[in-house]
Amino acid sequence: MPIYEYQCEKCEHVTEVLRPMGRADESLACESCGSKKTHRRNSEFAAGASKRGCNDLPPMPPGGCGRCGDPNGPCGM
Repeated sequence: MPIYEYQCEKCEHVTEVLRPMGRADESLACESCGSKKTHRRNSEFAAGASKRGCNDLPPMPPGGCGRCGDPNGPCGM
């Protein structure tokens, strides 16, 4: 089941709830003020990376595919 976020139109508090996709558009009472005037909002997410970034990836092998680095040839991408 996905996690959905609902924002209160009265106090702007954001509530997260785990619910089936079929109930995603049902309103939800605000857990902060109890108002039933909430709307589902688009969730935000962040992708983490190591401190070194791409430097921790293995070096590409010489020759082979120019897209994926496969030494056996083109990957068909």
